[in-house]
Amino acid sequence: MILLRSTLFNLWFYSVTTGFTLGSLVLRLAGPLAPAGWPEGLVRRWGATVLAGLRPLCGIRYEVSGWENLPAGPSLVVSMHQSAFDTLVWLLLLRNPAYVLKRELTRIPVFGPMCGLVGMIAVDRGAGPAAIRALLRGGDRAVAQGRTIVIFPEGTRVPPRVRATLHPGVAALASRTRLPVVPVATDSGLHWGRRAFRKFPGTIHIVIRKPLPADLPRGELMARLGAEFAEGSAALGMPLPAGHVDKSVGTASGGLPG
Repeated sequence: MILLRSTLFNLWFYSVTTGFTLGSLVLRLAGPLAPAGWPEGLVRRWGATVLAGLRPLCGIRYEVSGWENLPAGPSLVVSMHQSAFDTLVWLLLLRNPAYVLKRELTRIPVFGPMCGLVGMIAVDRGAGPAAIRALLRGGDRAVAQGRTIVIFPEGTRVPPRVRATLHPGVAALASRTRLPVVPVATDSGLHWGRRAFRKFPGTIHIVIRKPLPADLPRGELMARLGAEFAEGSAALGMPLPAGHVDKSVGTASGGLPG
């Protein structure tokens, strides 16, 4: 049954994505005749439509706790990253968020140009210092637009109960933008794993934890984020191994979804 339900959801995912891709092409061709702000609205509706299939097709629902910890204004949402779900759900939870993502995604036909149209922050994770400069420029633009930034400092999707390196680009971004740093814990990988065809029924938890000040010294901020992830993961029944960092996961960049 899980295999059948997962097959149906994957068909749903690709059908919805194809439909919205065609819609974006029509709207781009329409030029000035297209509604104002259509890229942001289209991306949000795409995410909402994909996730709308999770409960009826896979038996997966999601719960968000800690809303009171999310500042009313722009912030820097620093989330654990276990699943493609994580990159979809913030399109619904926030108004027009700016994601930090790897530049390779912008080379995908149609999807790539859409990332540019909605102002996502694309970074070449192999570019070294140039990647940090691009990250900071993107952060400046997002702050000027009054947007919340979403970053995944593990740099890739990490299985539950695995402690990965947190990459320091997040500290540079916090220092530059001066936005409150909001750690987020999740157990999404228990139900929708990395590159996993099968989706397992249950409830995905998204836990918004208390914000950290952006002016913490870099080392202290990174340590506090690691502690927040560990505590949040343990509270969700997925304790991380103490003192062990799995260096086989993650990237050399500042926190790009992968």
